[in-house]
Amino acid sequence: MTEWTLGDILDAVATAVPDRTMTVCGDRKRTFAETASDTRRFANFLADRGFGLHTPREELANWECGQDRIALIMRNDRYPEVLLGCLKARVIPVNVNHHYTAAEIRDLLDYVGPRGVVYHRSFGPAVTEALDGLGLDLDLLVVVDDGSEEPDVVGAVNLDEAIALGDPDRVIPTSPDDLLMMCTGGTTGRPKGVLWRQSDMYVAAMAGSDHASAEVLHDIARGGGQVWFAVSPLLHAAGVWTALAGVLTGQTVVLYDDRYKFDARTVLETAEREKVFLMTMVGDAFAGPLVAELKSNSYDLTGLFVIGTGGAATNPVHKEALLDAIPHATIIDGYGSSETGGMGFGNSQRGSAAETFLPRPGGTVVSADRSRILEPGDSEVGWAARSSRIPLGYFNDPEATGRTFPVIAGERFAIPGDRATVEEDGTIRVLGRDSLVVNTGGEKVFVEEVEDVLRSHPLVADALVVGRPSERWGNEVVALVQRRSANGVDGAGLVELCRGRLAGFKVPKAVLFVTQIRRLGNGKPDYRWAADRVVVDGDDPDLGTGDDAVQEVSREVGV
Repeated sequence: MTEWTLGDILDAVATAVPDRTMTVCGDRKRTFAETASDTRRFANFLADRGFGLHTPREELANWECGQDRIALIMRNDRYPEVLLGCLKARVIPVNVNHHYTAAEIRDLLDYVGPRGVVYHRSFGPAVTEALDGLGLDLDLLVVVDDGSEEPDVVGAVNLDEAIALGDPDRVIPTSPDDLLMMCTGGTTGRPKGVLWRQSDMYVAAMAGSDHASAEVLHDIARGGGQVWFAVSPLLHAAGVWTALAGVLTGQTVVLYDDRYKFDARTVLETAEREKVFLMTMVGDAFAGPLVAELKSNSYDLTGLFVIGTGGAATNPVHKEALLDAIPHATIIDGYGSSETGGMGFGNSQRGSAAETFLPRPGGTVVSADRSRILEPGDSEVGWAARSSRIPLGYFNDPEATGRTFPVIAGERFAIPGDRATVEEDGTIRVLGRDSLVVNTGGEKVFVEEVEDVLRSHPLVADALVVGRPSERWGNEVVALVQRRSANGVDGAGLVELCRGRLAGFKVPKAVLFVTQIRRLGNGKPDYRWAADRVVVDGDDPDLGTGDDAVQEVSREVGV
């Protein structure tokens, strides 16, 4: 069998279906042939400036990198062609969240150490501030037009000019060992750079395979042609993986034009206009507004058969509402992480909701002491894990690499930190991230379990649960809740809801109401913000009626 690089796969698909539209973003459409040519030109532009591989993979430890890196501070438009162009040059593209502050971008660039930066013009001021005095050995700045009137960073070359300067014919030999770095979302701490071999990422995260020949890829591409809508932002691993999974099988991929804020009406109008077959999104941050819009207006979504969601939890109420509005659709809940790729999935249809994940190849649960693999029906709470096609490690971090990618019984595993059990039928029940567990009164509470109950209430728009210090309990469970209206459910009602479904020690000791639950740019919950919010003075204006709710709930639970 043959391992593949992503650039070679793109070229094979473009050979089979050259004139098929590959990407749509706003008014901009590009065919497979155009993208294959532009990525080759951009790769040669980089190679002519000395970018590429400098130390062979076999001479390096798993956490080391022998290729130049280029930071992508980009919107969705043109992200795939820049990423794939870098890979064709044996350069590592690194995702940088453009929602970060200049200080956060600066910190991430200092960690990644790129030789180049590609950025959309509107991010110029943040890039300038982030780079000021940083001391990077920066050789290249490339600016991508997005309609902004911001001045270019001094010395930047326009992306179209860079592509025009590249050789249209030379093909740079690449290797399946060439890397791609995915920076984690930073939900609970500073992002880490996960180092993936391209071939492993293709198989583990894009449902690829070790195809025997290019002709297999040609046949797959010729049988494609569906329209996929990657609503998820490409600054996040799940967004990139979804978009490339579509592109590399010959599908047309619609990208959300994120020059504008997320708008549910725009999403649904686009899905209707482009006759979308599959649409992917990130949890409640997207599902909630889509449900509200579907209840207000009608859309012809007869061609939409699959809705994929992942990266963050999706309220069961929202899933039910989506299936009521689009009864012929299937919702696929994807489970995975930057460290595992797509590890499992659950299918929900109208009247039948999945609560566990069917593992993909390599997906499993290992024991709490990380010594063995748990068998179906084992009652032990272990760690969700994956073997086989997994990353090499974390960039420049041997300690974290050893901790997250241990060897068990002679085989390497990826264990990103989620606690889980194995059901009798072999499916995986994910309990939650270990770093978010609240230890209260000697008991462990997985916050996602409590959040799921709170979000199931029809008058709750969103909720996060964290712990805060308590003299009596050590830590106590506290819920932050965003209501659909000021006259909605009160704290006591939510406590009763939790008490009816959860063990007593899991029930929140306090419920604080906020005007909006804060989420990161990739749609994931901002738990650092939540942890700060639960310890601030109750008079904080963002907490609304939270102080009253705390007193009311405290009386209810007798604390």
